[in-house]
Amino acid sequence: MIASLLLGVLLMNVLALGLVVARGPVFGTRVYRPMLLNLGLSAAPLLVLLLSYALIFLIPVGVPRSVVLPLVGMLLLVWLLLLPNAGYLVTELNLSHRRDGDGVPMWFDVVLVISLAMAGVLNTVLNVLLVQLEFAITRHGDTASSLLAGDTLVLVAVVLLLVSFGMYLGRHLRLNSWDVARPWRVVSRTVTHLREPRAAGQATAFTLLYALFFAVMYVAVAGPVIQALVLLEQ
Repeated sequence: MIASLLLGVLLMNVLALGLVVARGPVFGTRVYRPMLLNLGLSAAPLLVLLLSYALIFLIPVGVPRSVVLPLVGMLLLVWLLLLPNAGYLVTELNLSHRRDGDGVPMWFDVVLVISLAMAGVLNTVLNVLLVQLEFAITRHGDTASSLLAGDTLVLVAVVLLLVSFGMYLGRHLRLNSWDVARPWRVVSRTVTHLREPRAAGQATAFTLLYALFFAVMYVAVAGPVIQALVLLEQ
């Protein structure tokens, strides 16, 4: 089940990448590079998370936990800062890249932006599922039933809320993950923005709605994987 999910996520990203790259030479127009950048940023959190998994696997071979766990913690912090980039592709579900006279059929661009958005959704779901597995293993041991433990499910909900709020900051304040290198500037811009009329309500509505959307997609995509793992354990 997990292998099938990994393959599906990979293929969706490859499809989105292929459509973005092919759009230029096939229809004689420029390649829209911001899509390539956003797709690359969407995949970045998964690479960081896989590195944290690799470090955890060093513990059984004799590497001290006191060395491994701080490194894992740092990687997970980086992962969390990058994770909104995965879901951010959903906000690209528009046709703003189209230009008059570029000769690209509407049906092609519709499939392209849907593929990008779905890549973002699947990247987000896979990231959250893998960090849920990592948390369940390190906290509760190697049991599939721990994936349904209360604290594990709370972790999923909190991560989805943080992802959605990060997406809001990226879309409306144009903040990027690397802006945290100047944290006080990020905090200042965020507080100033939220003090504007109706901004706090809009941020709350955006965050809750997108978190709900990702939660539904998580249940639909990751739910069967978790159920299968629990049934196999029983």
